[in-house]
Amino acid sequence: MNTPNSFRTGPDENGHFGMFGGRFVAETLMPLILDLEKAYQDAKADPAYKAEMDAGLKHYVGRPSPLYFAERLTEHLRGVAAAEGRDGGAKIYFKREELNHTGSHKVNNVLGQILLARRMGKPRIIAETGAGQHGVATATLCARYGLKCVVYMGALDVSRQAPNVFRMKMLGAEVVPVQAGARTLKDAMNEALRDWVTNVHDTFYCIGTVAGPHPYPAMVRDFQSIIGHETRAQMLEQEGRLPDSLIACIGGGSNAMGLFHPFLDDPHVKIWGVEAAGHGIPSGQHAASLTGGRPGVLHGNRTYLLMDDDGQIAEAHSISAGLDYPGIGPEHSWLHDTGRASYISATDEEALAAFQLVSRLEGIIPALEPAHALAKVVELAPTLPKDHLMVVNLSGRGDKDIPQVAEILGTRI
Repeated sequence: MNTPNSFRTGPDENGHFGMFGGRFVAETLMPLILDLEKAYQDAKADPAYKAEMDAGLKHYVGRPSPLYFAERLTEHLRGVAAAEGRDGGAKIYFKREELNHTGSHKVNNVLGQILLARRMGKPRIIAETGAGQHGVATATLCARYGLKCVVYMGALDVSRQAPNVFRMKMLGAEVVPVQAGARTLKDAMNEALRDWVTNVHDTFYCIGTVAGPHPYPAMVRDFQSIIGHETRAQMLEQEGRLPDSLIACIGGGSNAMGLFHPFLDDPHVKIWGVEAAGHGIPSGQHAASLTGGRPGVLHGNRTYLLMDDDGQIAEAHSISAGLDYPGIGPEHSWLHDTGRASYISATDEEALAAFQLVSRLEGIIPALEPAHALAKVVELAPTLPKDHLMVVNLSGRGDKDIPQVAEILGTRI
């Protein structure tokens, strides 16, 4: 594949990143998709929209989020390197998205979409959610602006993310458990799309990741890119130069794309995305669509998907509800095929170990999603020189995962 002049200019006017992306939707939805695209283009050109967005991010979300030097984790992994006979160990920074209001990066995107929905006169908001963080962010902003909120969530995720389900209900949202399929994120997205087709006149679909039909992948990326823009400025202030590497977990991939995108045209910055390997890639029970999948069409876009030999979508598995999805955002598929980013994977067991290690060393309990990225930090950092600056996106906090992790570890709460 030819290397483009810039990795930051996509998608094209039809929503394609190379062969990926596009719009594969029912005829009924095309007018809505085109209306949304026009509304977003108009909003981007309107200084009043930007001013309202900036004010919300600062005074409600609490941005900028800190860039934190993880000193004890860095020293621990340098000790690992020394024990293996190497004089190395990268200097590790956390981009602390878990300190945002609602506890993750999701609120950055939801604020942008809710302000857009208000401009379009849509009083009813629907969303899908896996780990519940996008659902909580959507319910929060709907409460803030007085909008009706309906959140679709797989029934399995409802049971393993009970604290977030209660938070959504406290915020006034209706949470609809989805019993179809594997009862996880894919199935929740299917139901949300059905709702949207049925209620086109008053409903805005707030998608939580860089997937779905154009313009969602680019729009969500744009809203999340504040993560990478802040990281650039903060790293220049703290270290006087850009980082050497970035690492983030990948489900649909919005937290990762938000960190990566502002650095895509800096060729010396190494980029790693970490998929969920579940019980291991050979087991077939995983959610690593780039590592173990192939291109196909799902939820309105062409991207890498987990499929069986007949082309049917396979069920994904991850300890983490937020990564338990059989696809990935189309821009990630393109970055994978062009070689600009490298995609690796972490198992449930590795993520659980990293979850515990970082909690004990840094006094920060990460969500199980970024624990997958942290698992690869544990693996990669000791192999790198001491002057290597590595930024990991700590995309969510682990409060929501405490009951699940306690049960796995055999501890009663």
